[in-house]
Amino acid sequence: MDTIEKVFEVIKSSSEPINAGKITEQLGIDRKEVDKAMKKLKDEGRIESPKRCYWAAK
Repeated sequence: MDTIEKVFEVIKSSSEPINAGKITEQLGIDRKEVDKAMKKLKDEGRIESPKRCYWAAK
């Protein structure tokens, strides 16, 4: 599973919107990689930001 799918799984499995810092902690990968994956997911329309800096699956 690539980084994008790992990040999406964490976001999808979270019971509430989650920020990039928490995703980084859970996956143990570099923050820059998480940010890149989240940008791609956002561009694809798979995640949304219900409040500033927090993300949820659509």
